[in-house]
Amino acid sequence: AKEGITEQDAHVAAYILDSGRALVVAINKWDGLEEDEHEWIKREIDRKLQFLDFAKFHYISALRKKGLSELLTSVDGAFKAAMAKLATPQLTRVLTDAIAQHQPPISKGIRPKLRYAHQGGMNPPIVVIHGSHVDDIKDSYKRYLEGIFRKTFQLVGTPLRVQFKQGDNPFAITDKRKPGEGIVSMRRRKTAQRAELKAKKLEEDKKR
Repeated sequence: AKEGITEQDAHVAAYILDSGRALVVAINKWDGLEEDEHEWIKREIDRKLQFLDFAKFHYISALRKKGLSELLTSVDGAFKAAMAKLATPQLTRVLTDAIAQHQPPISKGIRPKLRYAHQGGMNPPIVVIHGSHVDDIKDSYKRYLEGIFRKTFQLVGTPLRVQFKQGDNPFAITDKRKPGEGIVSMRRRKTAQRAELKAKKLEEDKKR
């Protein structure tokens, strides 16, 4: 801990973040430092590791086994967050509430429209948001949504990736048929196919 946050520490942390892996940070030998050294190291963390604001930091003494229980609890929590399953209805509801509080900024005279969200992957969790003019979404608004999703689903200790996809909800009914008509038509086709196969089999049996 006396060395502070080295450039190598920052590079390793950045590599872990780019890899999308869950993370908990432990600063060892904390009990061997003076109070002014504690404050200096915390300032170093804020300055050099500000991109790890999603991770928990623990100040421990491995030799004296201080803070280890809390550290292991955070490790377990980070793993669970990385593997979290996020339901589409919940994600879309959170997205809708976030937009109601703060709409996407207008870009080039057009306000992007975000329609629904679903999970695109785990470890790290990926939230895919469908909408129109998504290429004009500003980074600041993306960070806003990341913060909302992270807070709502308590995704502590894992990176969270938000991706935007141009287009409507692929699960929406886009033709003029009523809901369920497509399923009925598919069942009818399958019934007709079974009847055709049965007729062919009977015809073959007669020839034998």
